[in-house]
Amino acid sequence: MTTAWVFPGQGSQSVGMGQDLPAIPSAQEKLTQAEQILGWSVMERCQGDEAELSQTQYTQPCLYVIESILSDLLKGQGASPAYVAGHSLGEYSALYAVGVFDFATGLQLVKQRAELMSQAQGGKMAALMKFDPAQLLELLATTPDVVLANDNSAEQVVISGKPEAVDSILAQVKAKRAVPLKVSGAFHSPFMAGAAQQFQAILENTPFQDAQVPVLSNVDPTPTQAGDILKQRLIRQMTGSVRWQEIMQALPPLGVTSVWEVGPGKVLTGLFKRTCPDLELKNISGPADLAE
Repeated sequence: MTTAWVFPGQGSQSVGMGQDLPAIPSAQEKLTQAEQILGWSVMERCQGDEAELSQTQYTQPCLYVIESILSDLLKGQGASPAYVAGHSLGEYSALYAVGVFDFATGLQLVKQRAELMSQAQGGKMAALMKFDPAQLLELLATTPDVVLANDNSAEQVVISGKPEAVDSILAQVKAKRAVPLKVSGAFHSPFMAGAAQQFQAILENTPFQDAQVPVLSNVDPTPTQAGDILKQRLIRQMTGSVRWQEIMQALPPLGVTSVWEVGPGKVLTGLFKRTCPDLELKNISGPADLAE
């Protein structure tokens, strides 16, 4: 069996996630280390108020810490992936899992990324389900200040941009459902250029090792292990589209037969189920899933 590990991003968080981890000594070590880096407790945030947990500056570090611990526990059992990928923030967890940087370095990057993104105000994002693809592409091509942010599947995308531009598309496009996202800015769009420029300076000063197995990146789903290429792709990620549908479609031709979603929720599993129905799917959202 050839397995890929995929790591979810913002939107997969839930109150109570990670609650079984402090009982595991190696996990508690990471949680203690995370509190020293962040200045606040991941477990307290995860067991606290949903609105607070959903704030970007808390969501992203919490997800990274929990996903990193889960990948460590999997490796401790002798499991290893043939390929990895992560959705937006999840790409950082994927890069940690395959040795591109250590836990603390990754968490520092995620902390700074989350703070910069949370300060980006005035944008809007919206998810569209079961839409008319030709009409949407035409509207995006003819409406300024809005882009395709997440190409999640044939039936689900996210658009991002100025609020009036996003609203204009929502008013015109034929879709079964349209849901505005609870985010502060227009993530994965050119409107993140200011934050991306500040973050680029941080990334460029961070050493990246070559990955132990190939990574499919959000902005380029071509697998690579080269640390310098992975860094350049990460620099482009904040303003670039998440090409998740292409990542999913790339895995079966690479020989992947099984996909494990490492992290809370089943968002990515749901997308894989509809896009690649022949793949065997598994969720690793807590220690209980490791025993199965």
